[in-house]
Amino acid sequence: MSTSSKAWIKPAIAAAVIAGLGLVAWTSLNSAPAAPQVTFTGIKGERITPADLQGKVVMVNFWATSCATCVAEMPEMVDTYNKFKGQGLEFIAVAMKYDPPNYVVNFTETRQLPFKVALDITGEAAKAYGDVSLTPTTFVIGKDGRIIKRYVGKPEFAALHELLAKALKG
Repeated sequence: MSTSSKAWIKPAIAAAVIAGLGLVAWTSLNSAPAAPQVTFTGIKGERITPADLQGKVVMVNFWATSCATCVAEMPEMVDTYNKFKGQGLEFIAVAMKYDPPNYVVNFTETRQLPFKVALDITGEAAKAYGDVSLTPTTFVIGKDGRIIKRYVGKPEFAALHELLAKALKG
């Protein structure tokens, strides 16, 4: 083989390497981040571990009893949970660290919240989820443990229901 017939090899290898790096970069930028591996503490002291949630579609809703939007959206959150729980949806309402535990327990009992309610007494859960400070903030996590969607403020519930239906089928 002559030198001129081998001239295409180096540019071809360089192009393949560049394409491979581009694919890796595109994949990493377009893949959903993994949900934090957080163990939540329920209002009755029970532990809700990542292993308990593995393989399930999960909604994690950071809220506070002093948040007017949180209180206003809660009936729709209950309806959403009731609509999808039979298909395997898990829901954890995480009260912010500044919310007095007795207020959270009272709210949960008087509104008969049907899903898990947790206290973030130290603020570690909010920090792990990207320093959540605005409430409500809701995360939808897919069966693969990756965050599908983050809502800051009240979600558009029709779109949320479409997203959940798709995630629960997948």
